[in-house]
Amino acid sequence: MRTGPPDGSETVAELGEFGLIRRLTEGKPQPATTLLGPGDDAAVIQASDGRVVASTDVLVEGVHFRLDWSTPEHVGRKAVAVNLADIAAMGAVPTAVLVGLACPASTAAALIDELVGGLWQEAARVRIGVVGGDVVSSENLVVSVTALGDLQGRDPVTRGGAMPGDILAVCGRLGWAAAGLAVLGRGFRSPVTVVAAHRTPEPPYAAGPQAALAGATAMIDVSDGLLADLRHIATASNVAIDVQTELVEVPQRLVDVSTALGADPRHWVLTGGEDHALAATFPDPHAVPEGWTTIGTVTRGNAVTVDGAKYEGPAGWQHWRA
Repeated sequence: MRTGPPDGSETVAELGEFGLIRRLTEGKPQPATTLLGPGDDAAVIQASDGRVVASTDVLVEGVHFRLDWSTPEHVGRKAVAVNLADIAAMGAVPTAVLVGLACPASTAAALIDELVGGLWQEAARVRIGVVGGDVVSSENLVVSVTALGDLQGRDPVTRGGAMPGDILAVCGRLGWAAAGLAVLGRGFRSPVTVVAAHRTPEPPYAAGPQAALAGATAMIDVSDGLLADLRHIATASNVAIDVQTELVEVPQRLVDVSTALGADPRHWVLTGGEDHALAATFPDPHAVPEGWTTIGTVTRGNAVTVDGAKYEGPAGWQHWRA
């Protein structure tokens, strides 16, 4: 835990609520879609489509991140990324984020500066701004982000549209964040690329609208694990989904790490969460866009299987599971 300040440094208690808000927003550029930014009771965001896609995630210190494993900048980037991935999974383009920040009074202002830098850095990847939010006192560091998106005239791609005969495909990394967590859990800090995947996910934001334009019938952000999240599509669509492992890439880097740790890299790929790849179903193989990888099929039924059989063991992360 790094929330406590070094001797002589400023804390959020000394900044005060409004000083902290200024720290979050002052001097930061806003995109043209922000018609009214921070400073009033609410922001005003352009919604030319007439509909707004919205999603919220909460990151809690000790549950979603550890400050001895990640820098505040990593946490800020991750907080924005996990929300923007949800917007992309609906086939929408991000337009803005709002941030709720709770922290102890003793939190160093320098830590907040780093965290805010990460928030804005990730938002800049899709050319949006932080348009508002709230700050409160708390015993733990908590970051809550609400992301907004624009469908640009398209229908949303939900979890409930998959049909028997569809093709299952994915875009983005799978298993890397789980491998990074395993490495950190053993007390190591390398390989850097694997650890970085846990600290700062890199969702394929543009792939969501790309899939929508290509005719995706259902789509989801892989946050809790591929098999666990495919279960959501299977349930919502009332279909069966089979993942064919011969089509699922297991990167050599994950093989190397798993060998060193005595783990199964395919388990990371199939059940590891927090990479925030996108999984979608398409009506035929020709509809799968460039950059996506076909990994399975959709049939009648209501189940998720691997090579035609039930997967043994947990399929992904669930809060409160014993």
